[in-house]
Amino acid sequence: MGLTFAAPLALLGLLALPAIYFLLRVTPPRPREVVFPPIRLLLDLLRREETPARTPWWLLALRLALAGLAVLAMAGPAVTPAATASFSGAPLLIAIDDGWPAAPDFDIRLEAARAIAADAARSGATIAVLPMSDAEAAPALEDGGKIDERLRALAPQPYVADRAAAAARLGEFVAAHPRARVIWIADGLEQGGAPGFAAALKTAAARGAEVRILAGDHAPRALSSPQNTAGGLEVDIARASPETAAAGSVSAYDQQGRVLAQARFDFGAGRKAKARFDLPIELRNEAALLRIDGEASAGAVALLDGRSKVRRVAVLSGASVDLAQPLLEPQYYLQKAFAPFAEVREPRPGAADPLPGLIAEQPNIVALADIGVLPPDAHEALIRFVEEGGVLLRFAGARLANGGDELTPVRLRRNGRVLGGAMSWDTPKKLAPFEPSSPFYGLTVPDEVTVTRQVLAEPEPGLPAKTWAALTDGTPLVTAERRGKGLIVLFHVSADAAWSNLPISGLFIDMLHRIAAESGEAAARRAEDGPRSDAPALAPLVTLDGRGRMGAPPPSARPIAGDYDGGASRDHPPGFYGVADAPVAVQPLRPGDELRSFDFAGQGLSVSALRAGAPIDLRPYLLALVFLALLADWLILLVLSGGLRRVAPIAIGALCALAILGAAPENARAKDAPSAASPRDREAALTTRLAYVLSSDSRVDETSRLGLEALSRALNQRTSFTPGSPVGVDPARDELAFYPMLYWPIVASAPMPSAQAIAKIGVYLKQGGTIVFDTRDALTAHEGGPPTAETQWLRDLTRNLDIPPLEPTPRDHVITKTFYLIDGFFGRTINGKTWVEALPPESKDDPTRPVRATDSVSSVVITSNDLAGAWAADRNGQPLYTLTPGGARQRELALRGGVNLVMYTLTGNYKSDQVHVRDLLERLGQ
Repeated sequence: MGLTFAAPLALLGLLALPAIYFLLRVTPPRPREVVFPPIRLLLDLLRREETPARTPWWLLALRLALAGLAVLAMAGPAVTPAATASFSGAPLLIAIDDGWPAAPDFDIRLEAARAIAADAARSGATIAVLPMSDAEAAPALEDGGKIDERLRALAPQPYVADRAAAAARLGEFVAAHPRARVIWIADGLEQGGAPGFAAALKTAAARGAEVRILAGDHAPRALSSPQNTAGGLEVDIARASPETAAAGSVSAYDQQGRVLAQARFDFGAGRKAKARFDLPIELRNEAALLRIDGEASAGAVALLDGRSKVRRVAVLSGASVDLAQPLLEPQYYLQKAFAPFAEVREPRPGAADPLPGLIAEQPNIVALADIGVLPPDAHEALIRFVEEGGVLLRFAGARLANGGDELTPVRLRRNGRVLGGAMSWDTPKKLAPFEPSSPFYGLTVPDEVTVTRQVLAEPEPGLPAKTWAALTDGTPLVTAERRGKGLIVLFHVSADAAWSNLPISGLFIDMLHRIAAESGEAAARRAEDGPRSDAPALAPLVTLDGRGRMGAPPPSARPIAGDYDGGASRDHPPGFYGVADAPVAVQPLRPGDELRSFDFAGQGLSVSALRAGAPIDLRPYLLALVFLALLADWLILLVLSGGLRRVAPIAIGALCALAILGAAPENARAKDAPSAASPRDREAALTTRLAYVLSSDSRVDETSRLGLEALSRALNQRTSFTPGSPVGVDPARDELAFYPMLYWPIVASAPMPSAQAIAKIGVYLKQGGTIVFDTRDALTAHEGGPPTAETQWLRDLTRNLDIPPLEPTPRDHVITKTFYLIDGFFGRTINGKTWVEALPPESKDDPTRPVRATDSVSSVVITSNDLAGAWAADRNGQPLYTLTPGGARQRELALRGGVNLVMYTLTGNYKSDQVHVRDLLERLGQ
C-alpha cells in the first residue's frame, strides 16, 4: 500500500502547528455567577484581577489533532494499491493485452489500469492507453478523466492481437518521451508476438524509460479442432500452464442456448486433453457450440456449423448378390470411405426393393453404385428425396453406361454411338487441378491417381458449370446439378478400383467429405449462390465477443471467402458467416494451435502480480474526523463554561435532526440535493450537439462517434444547423436533457441499465427527447422468427418505458420529408425496417394530402440498418465500413436519412403544415 497526495503543498500547513500550540495553551476562565443586590451593589462586588487558566493537555491535544487533520484533508491523501506505484509528472503509457486470453480476469486488469491512471493523474502526469488490438494509431496523451473513460470502454476482443503494431507504437512513444513510464498489463501468453513486444520494452528501458510489467495469475484454457465423427463428438482442450486445474468439463449447447450434454476432461500432467460426447447422431447434429465450463473467453468456445454435422448415408450397389465379393464390391469401398465422418446405412439382407426402405430411414445422402434402371416405386421415392433436399450420389459402371436413367446431372453417351458408352484408353489419364468454382477446390490431386475408363457426357450448353472435376484432357470426371431443393452428383467412374484407383486414395475420402458438406441446407445455399467463382463472399452473421458470448458482428467485421480457412482476426472475428440456414464457422483457434506461457525471466524481465483496486481517497474520512473533533471541542467548551444546561435541548434537537437525515435513503438525498452542472453539461447547454449512448464495446462507441461526426459535418454543410462535436453519454451518470437526439446502438452483451437509469430515460422521453435505437441486426433478424439477441435486449430495456404504439415508417410520414424526400432510412444494410410512433388514420376530408404527422415528435425511432456504420468516415471523408449491397448512392441516402432524423427532432412536424403542401406536391410531381 502507498500513500499519495493530490495537493502535497498543502502539507506545509503542518508547520503552523507550533504556533497553534501556543495560541491554544490558554482558555478563558469559567464565568462566576454573582448575585445582583439592588442596594449594596458596589459594596458587594470585589475588584479582583483574574488570570486565564491553563488549557488542559488533553484539550490541547484534541485541538492540535483537529488542525492536523484539516491540513491533511486539504492535501488530498489517497491510499494506492500495491499494483500501482508513486509517479512523478512524466508521461505514462499503459499497454494492455485485450485479447481473449485476458477475458476471464479482464475486469481486474481494468481496475488495475484505472488505479494506475488515477495515481498518475494525481501526480499531474498525462496518460496514454495502448490496447494491443487497436494499435494502428499512435497513442495520444490525455488527462486522467478522459483516460478513465477510455479504459471503462475497453472490452476483451475475441482474437489474439498481433503485438507487432503495438511494439512500433511503443518505440515511437518512447522516442518522443525518453523519460516516460511504460506499464504492460500482460496476459502471460507467447501468442501474438510477445517476444517482439518484450524486446521493444527492453529497448525502451535502454533509452531511459521506466518499464514495468504486470501479469495476472490466471492461465487460460481453450478449445480447438472440434470433430463430429460417426463415432462421437470430440474436441481438444489446451492449457497454457500445468498449474491450471487439471480436470474440468465441456458443455454442448444448441442454437437456442440449451445445454445438450456435458463431457469431462482431465489433463493429468500434460497440457492437452480431449473431451468426448457419446450422444445419438440426432442430438450431436443439434450442437452448435461447445464451451469450457467456468472459462469466460472466446478461446474457450468451439463452433459447430453445417460442415460438422454427421451425415446419414444410405449405400446401395447394383452388383448382384452372387457376384458381390465382401472386400471388392463397390458398396464396401463406399462404406469405408464414408465411415470416418458419416453414419452408413445398408439395405437389410433379403429385401426385394431395398431403396424405399433406405429412404424411409431419412438419410442425407443416397449413394448408388452402378445402378442403371430403378423400379418405378424406387424411382418415384428417389425423385421425392432429391426434390425435398437430399443428395443423390451416383457412380458409373456397366449398368449405368447402358441404362437410360434421367437422374443424372448430364446426358450420357450410350452404347451404339460412335464413341460408345464407356471409353478405354491405352494410357491412363490423370486428374486436372480443381477449379475455384468446384467444392473440391483446395484439395491436392496426387500424381498417382489415374483413370482407365469413364462414362462420357454429351456436349451441351452449361456442361462446364456442372463439372466439379475433370481429367487432364478436359473430359468431366464429376458432374453435379441441382434438382428441386436437392442435388445430384455423378462420378463418371466406378465406386471400386475397376475403372480407376481413385476409390483407394485419400483424395476419394476428402471428395466425399466435401460432398457430404453440400447436403441439406448447404446444397440449397450453393445452388442459390451459383458457382463458387461467382458466389458472393459470406457476410458475418453472428460473432463471439472476447468473453465468448454470441452477438451482432462488430462494424469492423468483414465477409470471408467461401473457402476461408484462416484464423480469427479483427477483420474476421470468430462466429458464423453466410446465411442462417447454412452458416460457416470461423473458429477462435485453428487446428493444432497451442497455448504457451511467455517466459518473462528468460527475456530478462521481471513481472509483478496484478491486483485490482482503485486508489482509496481518504479525504471524506478525514473531514468526518474533523467534524467530530469540532463537535467534541464545542461540547467540552460548553461543559467548561457551564452553558451545557442552556444549550442541551437545542443540541438534542440538532442531533435528532442529523440522525433523521443520516437515516434517509441516499438516493432520496441525491434527488433533493441540487447537483452542480459539469463543464461538459454547460457546453452542451450553450451549443446544440448530437450524442450517442456509450456501450460496453469500444469499437461500437468509436463507430458511433465517427458516424455522428460525419453526420454533423453534413448538417453543417447542407443546412443552417451547426452542431457541436458529438459526445458519448451514460444515462446512469450524465444529464440527458441537453441533447435533443440520442443515438443508441444496441449491444447484446452490454449490461442492462439500472432501474434509476431507466427511469431517467423515461423522463428524457417525456420531456421531448428522441432516442434512435439501432439494433444493427438486419442481416440476422428473420420476420416471424425468434428475436435476435439485440432485439431481445431492447425489449427488456423498453419493458419499463412508456413508449407509444409504433409502426413501420409510412411513405407519407413527415419524417421522410423534413429536409429530403426519402423512401426509408438506410444504413450499412437496407433490408431492415424503421419504426416510428404510429400516425393517426388518414383524413377522409383531404386524402391527397402528401404528408401526415402526429401532434409531437416521435420519442422513439427503432431501426436495424446500422446507421452510424454507414455514416462513419475518416478525417478525409473516406468511408470506413463496407455497405450491403453497397455503393455511393446507398451511403448518400444514409446521410440524407440522418439529416432528416435530426431536422425532424429539431423542427418537429412543421413540414406537415398546410403552407408546405403545394411545394411538396410540386417536388413529388403531383
